[in-house]
Amino acid sequence: MMSRLIVNRLDYARIKKSISDARDFKSINKSESDKLMKELDSAEIVEPEAVPSNVVTMNSIVKLSFLNNDRQIQFQIVYPEQANMKENKISIFSPIATALIGYKVKDEIEWIVPAGLTKIRIDEIIYQPEAAGDYNL
Repeated sequence: MMSRLIVNRLDYARIKKSISDARDFKSINKSESDKLMKELDSAEIVEPEAVPSNVVTMNSIVKLSFLNNDRQIQFQIVYPEQANMKENKISIFSPIATALIGYKVKDEIEWIVPAGLTKIRIDEIIYQPEAAGDYNL
């Protein structure tokens, strides 16, 4: 059994607001938004200062490995309006970001890609706002 996801209170409120805005604008599909809501509702909500530094949070820069092909990628998880593929900024609404939020370094997560099931491992969190004391991003 994996440990519970940890989400900081500000992220929790802002992600929920992003989801309801996106639903209003029809810019997120129902299954994606339901999945993200379910993840959020199962999470342990903590104060920003209490987030362990090895947990993936909003605005974290994360390094991952795909365990099936040893490919490594690195990106930042951002709110939808900041998403920018050229800068490797990925929206929290994208399935990979939804899959990662709240998990810890060294966690392995099964992720369904078009080609089937793949396993990703969180290798490193290069930047995490809470660890850096940036609570208001």
